[in-house]
Amino acid sequence: MTTYVLTFSCANQPGIVAAVTNTLVQLGCDITDGQQFDDRLSGRFFSRIQFQALRADLGAEGFAQGLRPVLTSFAAEYRVLDAQRLGRVLILVSQSDHCLVDLLYRQRIGELPMVVVGIVSNHPRERYGDLGDVPFHHLPVNPQTKADQEAAIWEIVQRTEADLVVLARYMQILSDDLAGKLAGRCINIHHSFLPGFKGAKPYHQAYERGVKLIGATAHYVTADLDEGPIIAQDVERVTHRDLPEALISKGRDIERRVLAAAVRAHLEDRVMLRGRTTVVFSA
Repeated sequence: MTTYVLTFSCANQPGIVAAVTNTLVQLGCDITDGQQFDDRLSGRFFSRIQFQALRADLGAEGFAQGLRPVLTSFAAEYRVLDAQRLGRVLILVSQSDHCLVDLLYRQRIGELPMVVVGIVSNHPRERYGDLGDVPFHHLPVNPQTKADQEAAIWEIVQRTEADLVVLARYMQILSDDLAGKLAGRCINIHHSFLPGFKGAKPYHQAYERGVKLIGATAHYVTADLDEGPIIAQDVERVTHRDLPEALISKGRDIERRVLAAAVRAHLEDRVMLRGRTTVVFSA
């Protein structure tokens, strides 16, 4: 049986869950997981329902149409996706390749439900070793060529039909125009020292200030630098014994796992935008 995921949000009111689940039963579905969140501050209701289809003639679009009457009656924003689908992901990277390599490994072993449709870098392919048969696009950039370079990135996004763009330590700031085009489908990773330690060598700055926690944050990209809706975060304790090199090493590990967690949550349709923040349902 094929598994589908329904996500929806609407103004909270009595009877939403009963109406939606009853409709799913009438459509011949077996509900296997259901999560919801009642945002008391905004009055908004969020839900993610996973179900298996006992009939094979509808598909995701068919179930979306079947649910449309009940969901539109609540003025809900919703979508239905095939849980077995593989998201089409374009990865952007600069010099540091630890996040890139980690994502490729997790994809290879089946931990991340995705197909990597391409890698874009402002550095040559030779820097990264064996990337297999993933298409690689070397797009150098400087202030004078930034507009043309971003136009080339956007062309790749459209041509590959990428569902998600991942900035895997891509150290170029996206323009407001490109960030707007990728709204809700572009994830960035950065160290959680921001905004405390901006600029060059943040881990050295952290060492000099004697920090006791280091961490990383994965978030959706917006025009506001590093201030998009947060998807995943993690931290690790450090001590005075950890020199800058140790902080950098531990930081790489945190960045890898936080970015992978955020990408997985997005691909599994467990992230719902809530203004400047997110609702992230558990796996």
